[in-house]
Amino acid sequence: MLAKRIIPCLDIKDGRTVKGTHFVNLRDAGDPLELGAQYASEGADELVFLDITATVEKRKTLSELVRRIARQINIPFTVGGGISSVEDVQILLNSGADKISVNTSAFRNPGLIQELSREFGSQCIVLAIDAKKEEDGFWYVYLNGGRAKTEKLCVDWAREGVERGAGEILLTSMNHDGARKGFALDITRELSTSLPVPVIASGGGGRMEHFLEVFVQASADAALAAGIFHFGEIGIRDLKNYLSNNNIEIRIG
Repeated sequence: MLAKRIIPCLDIKDGRTVKGTHFVNLRDAGDPLELGAQYASEGADELVFLDITATVEKRKTLSELVRRIARQINIPFTVGGGISSVEDVQILLNSGADKISVNTSAFRNPGLIQELSREFGSQCIVLAIDAKKEEDGFWYVYLNGGRAKTEKLCVDWAREGVERGAGEILLTSMNHDGARKGFALDITRELSTSLPVPVIASGGGGRMEHFLEVFVQASADAALAAGIFHFGEIGIRDLKNYLSNNNIEIRIG
């Protein structure tokens, strides 16, 4: 069995790490370089850096920040936000990123996933999906940082994304984001058990038990969280020791 991964996420706005609840009410959480270096030293398996306003404000993710991150951090990291072309990805990978994340741009132009996968390999392409469970009980895809609802079901889009060449799915539940009441076990389980690629669960991690639940009950390959790490509520080493003591295969060190 592959080891489960713990992934801190750093949402970047104007060069600072921010954290909100249900994708709104953002507050400052610190310097992304300092936080990233801290998490790497504490044993995080990977990091994700997302420029959360890049798509909305029509800006490109700054390659300079990626260069600075790569110089300071010795674990794999993914970068996303405003990526819409082979050239964008080439710049970020050349700057030191290990993987890139696409979201709105891939939904608007699904052929982009195939293009990027052919050029760089599927292992490099993470399809990020922001999903929300509506009153009809179905999970729908949202775009532009959760601002625009689509009529596409999350399951259908995830399946299509993998068929087009995405090597990993980063699933964020908008219903659970920032609430710290646990991950979305139902949709995470549905994707994890039906797709042939790793699924990263995101949104809702508030206690160590929540991470155990998403690994055991929803078969997630990795769990991503932000605020609980940024504000020192859960330590990565403590979390990994807890999971290991509960028979979860995880890298300690």
